[in-house]
Amino acid sequence: MAKRDTRRESVGLRAGGLPPMPEDIYLAKARRRIDWKRLFFIFLGLTLFTIVYLSPPWADAVDPAGEHFVLTREGKAAIALFLLASIWWVFEVVPIGITSLAIGVLQALFLIRPARVAFTDFMVPSVMFIFASMMIGFVFTKTGLTKRLAYKMLIIVGEKTSMIYLGCFIVTSALAHIMAHTAVAATIYPLLISIYALYGEGDKKTKFGKGLFIGMAYVAGAGSIVTLLGAARGAVALGFYKDIMAQDIGFFELTYYMFPVGWIMT
Repeated sequence: MAKRDTRRESVGLRAGGLPPMPEDIYLAKARRRIDWKRLFFIFLGLTLFTIVYLSPPWADAVDPAGEHFVLTREGKAAIALFLLASIWWVFEVVPIGITSLAIGVLQALFLIRPARVAFTDFMVPSVMFIFASMMIGFVFTKTGLTKRLAYKMLIIVGEKTSMIYLGCFIVTSALAHIMAHTAVAATIYPLLISIYALYGEGDKKTKFGKGLFIGMAYVAGAGSIVTLLGAARGAVALGFYKDIMAQDIGFFELTYYMFPVGWIMT
């Protein structure tokens, strides 16, 4: 009995009875795979948005002095949008950038804020500052400067476990002064993998490995608070501070106060 061509049966023949092309097979497999978990969270976010947006007006908030604060239609819609964005971000149902742009689009579509105001926030100085700091980080990574720093550090600190820890964490924290801490973690991670391969115990899980990677994550955050280049939250927080207090905090002024805090944590 001739062997059945199940692959051809699954995707069918092309016009003229020709066998399927590789892209036909790929598309057929893609059609068969449905990510139900992803679809669930996409619709969960949309459902919560719809429920909150269409819900009746909420009760006023009352402070201890008895003053009433009315939740406007725009305020309720903003809560609905927050729920939608939170679910999509946390469960990563769509790329983060798409969710971010959707926030601006939905604000304009549902009249939460005027389109000009909503989309202007994408270009505020703090966002541009974050973008520029990430570009600096990518340049350091692309040119190999971070690897040179890490390997030089290993030569200096030697092979004692505590000194390897100290060297890795100092380099990580220092890099977080000039690069976004997430970019630092992404850059340092493969280097730590190489270090662990040299000093670990093969596939066996060790306390050395746990300390190396958990410590890296911690000191990346500790180092990032020292300058505005280290994390988005610093630039955004200073933007809020300026709006509320009408006072600017300079780059070096922030570093003056945060340097001892960040390095004590490190």
